[in-house]
Amino acid sequence: MITSVFIAVVSLALFWMAAFTLWWQMHAWRTPEVLASTRFSRPDGDAHVSFSLLLPARHEQAVLDHTIQRLLESSHDDFEIIVIVGHDDPETTAVARTAEERDPRVRVVVDHHEKKNKPKAMNTALPHCRGDVVGVFDAEDQVHPELLSHVDHAFRTTGADVVQGGVQLINFHSSWYSLRNCLEYFFWFRSRLHLHAQKGFIPLGGNTVFVRTHVLREADGWDPDCLAEDCDLGVRLSSVGKKVVVAYDSDMVTREETPGSLVSLMKQRTRWNQGFLQVYRKKDWKQLPGFRQRLLARYTLMTPYLQAVSGVIIPLNVAVALFLDVPVGVAFITFLPAVTALVTFVFEVVGLHDFGKQYGLRVRFAHYAKLIVGGPFYQMLLAFAAVRAVWREQRGRNDWELTSHVGAHLANVNREDVPA
Repeated sequence: MITSVFIAVVSLALFWMAAFTLWWQMHAWRTPEVLASTRFSRPDGDAHVSFSLLLPARHEQAVLDHTIQRLLESSHDDFEIIVIVGHDDPETTAVARTAEERDPRVRVVVDHHEKKNKPKAMNTALPHCRGDVVGVFDAEDQVHPELLSHVDHAFRTTGADVVQGGVQLINFHSSWYSLRNCLEYFFWFRSRLHLHAQKGFIPLGGNTVFVRTHVLREADGWDPDCLAEDCDLGVRLSSVGKKVVVAYDSDMVTREETPGSLVSLMKQRTRWNQGFLQVYRKKDWKQLPGFRQRLLARYTLMTPYLQAVSGVIIPLNVAVALFLDVPVGVAFITFLPAVTALVTFVFEVVGLHDFGKQYGLRVRFAHYAKLIVGGPFYQMLLAFAAVRAVWREQRGRNDWELTSHVGAHLANVNREDVPA
């Protein structure tokens, strides 16, 4: 009896979580009006906001120059690029210095911290920022020339303190996990972040994020010891009522590449999960004014662990229903999480088709098959990364595990004109 009750309670909890996550992912596609509202408004031709664009780069000599050149092609006429390099990274520094000599809009700031990470690098550059707005990009980013003009317009027309643009991993063809990784970004920036902004609580993305300089300085910049400094900044700004606007447009997204190996992906997810745990334990989210906001914050910051656990437990629940002698009603309940998982798979297939259509990428039958077959294995990877994050946090391991980049998203492959 006790076993049956326990199984039923766990199954109902998993069903609710899976259903809520699915509802979250589908937010942008509820109506054509909602979908249209998630995009940038067309700029009016005026440019009144000046930008300081931070470009932290560590061991990124292979991709840094391309990113700088893309930023310099911006149609906006008032911006500076601040490249942040480590004092112990001569290869990346050489690329940055060459760009600085080539164009006066590029400046190089050297980070002399003994233990380096992204938030420390950006805090080093913050006093050097001259613009009205600080923007953050990663060293491998492929940035659209019109992006700054759209962001300028968004700041002026919405009164925002923060504008979060879209980021999209592109090289879905590289591996089975790259495909799922790309789709995660598609749902996160295309849909879920818009709902967060609407509810007044948002964990910001790590790049293509723009913050008014005075707001950023009032917040003392980024937490130098947090492994998810982007999420932490979003939580702190949300907690004091700053207005965040999110915009996603497939033409304007910043394009990136997925981690180059399973080990790199696992380390990246470990860092993010550990960072979310750090933000949760800091309890800044408890300053949010509304109960529902605090509930959303608690759930969001714990989501990586809940999803990882659900990915492992759902197959076990199905096995229990099939092979153990439990009441028929309990057996039926154990299937509920599997039903939502099946619906989620269908939605992911539709999402992959939409992703390919929006970006002119040829999605073949093999990609759909990899998406479905790889689902359970991807959940196992996320579960392992979550467990590893807890282990690292308990042992006080806060070192930054760097994700290297080779420019896989820059190759023009698998492209085609896809009809709308």
